[in-house]
Amino acid sequence: MKAAFVSAAGEQPAYGDFPEPQADDSHVVVTVKAAAVSQLAKARAAGTHYSATTQYPFITGIDGTGTLSNGDPVYFLAFNSPWGSMAERTLVPADSIVALPATLDPVLAAALANPGMSSWAALTRRAQLRAGETVLINGATGTSGGLAVRIAQHLGAGKIIATGRNRAALDQLRAQGADITLTLDELSGALPALMKEGIDVVLDYLWGQSALDIMQAAVAGGEKTVRFVQIGSLSGQEITLHSKLLRSSGLTLMGSGLGSVSDKELIACISEMLAAAAESDFSIPFQMRPLNEVAQAWQEDDSRCRTVFTL
Repeated sequence: MKAAFVSAAGEQPAYGDFPEPQADDSHVVVTVKAAAVSQLAKARAAGTHYSATTQYPFITGIDGTGTLSNGDPVYFLAFNSPWGSMAERTLVPADSIVALPATLDPVLAAALANPGMSSWAALTRRAQLRAGETVLINGATGTSGGLAVRIAQHLGAGKIIATGRNRAALDQLRAQGADITLTLDELSGALPALMKEGIDVVLDYLWGQSALDIMQAAVAGGEKTVRFVQIGSLSGQEITLHSKLLRSSGLTLMGSGLGSVSDKELIACISEMLAAAAESDFSIPFQMRPLNEVAQAWQEDDSRCRTVFTL
């Protein structure tokens, strides 16, 4: 069969022949329809993510949509090397499959599953958002952060604050459910008043200085608990965090990602999110590319418009 796979550390995915998967007692073969490029898929392929495999060769891609042998449409997670999602067929643990809603386009489902899961898991499993609470999304102008605005609204957030670098993108988020939008340059000046009004949950896609500003403002705001959920690090991997920030306040700092949420819970989150996507507008920009163009498309992928390989 044909697949996109990495043959050695540091190499880019190549398109070629790969052995056929064989089902067993705990795994099923999925005929793949669509598989999206994501930052996680790229990092695992490059060997730089903490969950990356050291087994070569392996098929790239962490998830996708397709059909079972009986024709049922499904979404699947593919974390078990060498069986990634970017192949004509792949081998998937039976408990890593979710039935796709009949009304949900499988290509759209492949595009939005990873970015949608990031905020759905963070809000429902980690922060345990309650209806009416205020959510600040730091880094909302990317695909995942922008989708988080609509997901927070769907889950009952009372007020949504969105931050980012792109003012035009922030203006679009106002039409999609954000109540307040701030550029990162405006954020630090606005935080004292916002914390006084009350921020319950922070979803942080950036880390870096803006994350530190939010945590410092949460501490200065008094004893009220602020649940800060770290999801991404587009502004840098490290910050200088003084220990008193945690000792002297109600700030609760946690992460959301592989390891902090079990595979079983990730599957449950994705099932819930895809069911919601069949009823609500969770659409995101994406472009379809045939898998045989993986070498070029991998380099051209732009996080503002998700690349989805189709087979």
